[in-house]
Amino acid sequence: MSSKATIIQTNDSTNPIAVRFAHVTKTYRLYKSDRQRLLSAVWPKTKYEKVEANNDLSFTIKRGESVAFLGSNGAGKSTALKITTGVCTPNSGTVEVHGRISALLDLSVGFDQLLTGRENLILRGHLWGLSTSEINEIMPEILDFAEVGQYIDQPMRTYSTGMRTRLGFAFASSLKPDILILDEVLAVGDRRFSAKSLARMQDIINGDNVTMLFVTHSLDQAAKFCKRAIVIDHGRLLFDGPIDEGIEYYSKDSSS
Repeated sequence: MSSKATIIQTNDSTNPIAVRFAHVTKTYRLYKSDRQRLLSAVWPKTKYEKVEANNDLSFTIKRGESVAFLGSNGAGKSTALKITTGVCTPNSGTVEVHGRISALLDLSVGFDQLLTGRENLILRGHLWGLSTSEINEIMPEILDFAEVGQYIDQPMRTYSTGMRTRLGFAFASSLKPDILILDEVLAVGDRRFSAKSLARMQDIINGDNVTMLFVTHSLDQAAKFCKRAIVIDHGRLLFDGPIDEGIEYYSKDSSS
């Protein structure tokens, strides 16, 4: 296995492969304290615990597939998605991603508290590569869905956590991605808004050739939105197959 990671990222939405991991390993160093972490920068022999969040992980997701990532907390599911989005880099292995990604991870992170909601949306749109005209085109849809009313022109510091989350969800779900990545975000806001969010996700998934990677602990949601399951434990792939078989495998493994 190579000791160096290879990352291949393109906007080619015609490639039959959306995401491919080949022998991907991601290792974290855990220190006992912030002081120990700081000391490690000048003293390489500082003691730490090594954790392999992903361990020789391999899978291929074809264009248009909907895949649920199942596993207990700390199994390595979210790390795999963060590697896919480019938030973190593996230590070794090959990662291929083909197509534009919309990631619904921590929806309230990344907003500038001094800017208004509208200004944050414009900034996010430009960072995503949208033109001003494209941002203006989707802005009414975002505002209607987020339901933040007149607060849209108030500084983000005046928003509640729920308002920031709704605005983040409305923006991310209004994009037209080739690859949609979800990490436990469908229980957004109150019951009514959560139902509205679930309906929005179903509309996106029903779109042409949208590939979905979904981390969830809700087996009902996994069965509703996905046709394939990948079960991970301690960073390793345990199962890869049809969603009903994956849920059965995960349920038995969790109860044992």
